[in-house]
Amino acid sequence: MTSSRPTPPDATPWWGRSRHADRRPLLLARNRAQRAIRDWLEAGDFIEVDPAALVTSPGNEAHLHAFATQQIGNDGLARQMYLHTSPEFAMKKLLAAGEPRIFSFAHVWRNRECTTRHSPEFTMLEWYRAGQDYRVLFQDCARFLALTAEAAGADLLRHGDMTCDPFAAPQIVTVAEAFAEFAGVDLLATCDGAQTDAAALRAQVLAQGIRLSDDDGWSDMLSRVLVEKVEPHLGRDRPLILDRYPAAEAALARPAADDPREAERFELYACGVELANGFGELTDPAEQRRRFQLEMDEKQRIYGERYPLDEDFLAALSFMPEAAGCALGFDRLVMLATSAPRISDVIWTPVAE
Repeated sequence: MTSSRPTPPDATPWWGRSRHADRRPLLLARNRAQRAIRDWLEAGDFIEVDPAALVTSPGNEAHLHAFATQQIGNDGLARQMYLHTSPEFAMKKLLAAGEPRIFSFAHVWRNRECTTRHSPEFTMLEWYRAGQDYRVLFQDCARFLALTAEAAGADLLRHGDMTCDPFAAPQIVTVAEAFAEFAGVDLLATCDGAQTDAAALRAQVLAQGIRLSDDDGWSDMLSRVLVEKVEPHLGRDRPLILDRYPAAEAALARPAADDPREAERFELYACGVELANGFGELTDPAEQRRRFQLEMDEKQRIYGERYPLDEDFLAALSFMPEAAGCALGFDRLVMLATSAPRISDVIWTPVAE
């Protein structure tokens, strides 16, 4: 059984009584899912934390875009601040402080993102396990799919014409395997550790008939192939874990122990929709600084801007234990569990449609 879909947007605002009546069953399912996940985590000795959203650095990934603001001091001078794109830096500082298992349902903000799957402000479920292998997060993700489906009274997750069984064990496929199967691309042949060969990847991608821009770099081409050729096949019928991202695409993750071309990073997919992003966490501050600087150089090249580094976070990494962490788009998961066509249908007070 699945919840009814709200009517398509029209001139009626989301707060109009008839429109709200359509959305209300989905929103109540959202509340039940959040409660079920919170109860499960707390039963597993996780502590819920509430990271501050106003930060000095919103994240240092090239293609993440933050909302900027200013803090006016008592002296009347302005200081550049941001709304966080993830609570990651703050939560890792709590790991450094000695917290072993933490989670947060955090409101986060990402600019340049407003589609049926994206909201400029959304809720991210983020959790960390100190001293555990990142693959234990696969089981956590599977549990959250089942709990959310149960809360919505859904036998299947749905998006468009795709369905996914939320109670089935996730299929585990490496990024390299997925690129070979769905795009005919030997991705690891274009990597040497964290170094990449854009010319080699371009030749393979063009041979598959995928259109590229002249200034597309290695990362741009990987993203284009992933979106156009790979993602539409992921999470059909059963959830899928896309594991072992190339090291060059895992700025916050540890390298894989058996192959320096890959990293301990995965993503969870259902119905072709990316739901979660998890890591075996990098704890080397010098290496993390180097990666952030490379990401900001790329951001400067593409978008003409860069964000400052969080020096406090880099200092905390020296004290952070080995850990596994994951971020899950909670609104997206509820959207699939309730068969809602738009993410705004499952947000109590949506920012925009």
